[in-house]
Amino acid sequence: MAFVIGDACISCGACAGQCPVGAIAEGDGKFEIDADKCISCGSCAGGCPVGAISEE
Repeated sequence: MAFVIGDACISCGACAGQCPVGAIAEGDGKFEIDADKCISCGSCAGGCPVGAISEE
């Protein structure tokens, strides 16, 4: 199950640096996770300072 980034995202980019497979990129107003690349490791969620990332 892939992780998703919610509207609380502040576009800081911390999550992108935590992703071991490069599944996170800056989108329109917030960062986005490519569900096809996501390996559901949760590293991004642990690195988000505002708790904007959750399991889908």
